[in-house]
Amino acid sequence: MAESAHQGSHGGSAKSWLAVTVILIGFTVGGVALTIGPDWFLFWVGAGIVAIGGLLALAFDIFSDVIVDAPRDIPALEHHSPFEQRH
Repeated sequence: MAESAHQGSHGGSAKSWLAVTVILIGFTVGGVALTIGPDWFLFWVGAGIVAIGGLLALAFDIFSDVIVDAPRDIPALEHHSPFEQRH
């Protein structure tokens, strides 16, 4: 896995947020286009913006921003139901 420059943060990098913002704008444009008409030309403009955002996401390799934590070993606690009959 590629090492990220911002180890320890789950916030992601600015370029990843740019790609996500472009995709969100595309979905918003397409959604507004469907509610005001539907205006199919504007809908396809929104779909194109989403596609551009997807290409940006691929180019920026936004999945490398994911921080994978070490596995946690949490001991199981014993819990009892109030309906449990103990003998």
